[in-house]
Amino acid sequence: MSGGAAVLCGLGTWLPPHAVTNDDLARELDTSDEWIRSRTGIGVRHVADPATATSDLAVEAGRRALKSAGCEAVDAVLLATTTPDHPCPATAPLVADRLGLGTVAAFDVGAVCTGFLYALAAGAGLIAAGTASRVLVIGADMYSSILDPADRSTRAIFGDGAGAVVLRAGYADEPGVLTAPVLGSDGSGSELIIVRAGGSREPLHSLTRGQGDPYFRMQGQSVFRNAVERMAEASLTAARRAGWSAGEIDRLVAHQANLRILHAVADRMRLPRQRCPVHLDQVGNTAAASVPLALAHAVTSGCLEPGHRTVLTAFGGGLTWGACAVRWPAITPA
Repeated sequence: MSGGAAVLCGLGTWLPPHAVTNDDLARELDTSDEWIRSRTGIGVRHVADPATATSDLAVEAGRRALKSAGCEAVDAVLLATTTPDHPCPATAPLVADRLGLGTVAAFDVGAVCTGFLYALAAGAGLIAAGTASRVLVIGADMYSSILDPADRSTRAIFGDGAGAVVLRAGYADEPGVLTAPVLGSDGSGSELIIVRAGGSREPLHSLTRGQGDPYFRMQGQSVFRNAVERMAEASLTAARRAGWSAGEIDRLVAHQANLRILHAVADRMRLPRQRCPVHLDQVGNTAAASVPLALAHAVTSGCLEPGHRTVLTAFGGGLTWGACAVRWPAITPA
């Protein structure tokens, strides 16, 4: 009989096939490849076509994670997203149904770019409580559906994508065990990252009167400062709880928001920058999907190897942040 620890045993990702380069954006907006790269480190992002929804991305990533884990059934599906198919109902039950998982527990997690870390902690909690023995955790976002077409700053940063992992019940001494989860929030910063219209504060009918803003907005400088401080602090706390010193962290897989942020976090933690894998140059900021996408890229590129002491961390709207530690297992991403 398995124990109550949550063990990461499968990893899958999916990106829409259509890639948008910086030069493509420069043909539409007042920007350039040099301007975007110098400020963000991003060269390409993937954008879903108008017929695609977040659930489509989530299903593909979920299917691949199940294949990677070698399993066909789970007890729960947790979907971290800011861009659900509809405001109501949640998207996770639809994803579970389309994956053929039956009438399992399924719910969405709304913590913006920290959503995947929050969902990991929730999935580990279900396993620890004995409610589930296997959990599919998905991060999927389609920010192209909420970006202002005329906003060069956000359109340069964000891309669409999905990543997923399978957690299984296991023992605390196994490779792949999620340990030392650290979660935090600060609602006083809720204005820094926001989509104003569409909720109860600014209902959809306000848009019909020419009021309200339906697009994603972000105050970049304040977000930068908070992201660096919170991710570094949470990562060091998670490492300490796992019994590691900062120098013993082999890999810091952080939310892929901006290359400057990644470097600043590593510098603040006094980690060599090469220990912080970078994937955003190829996909942009994929919000809740960015950590699993970065994990898969790090594994396939040979940067992340079995046994590596790894810290996962993210920061997002809310404000929210989180981190957890894992000694990386032998997993083949699908």
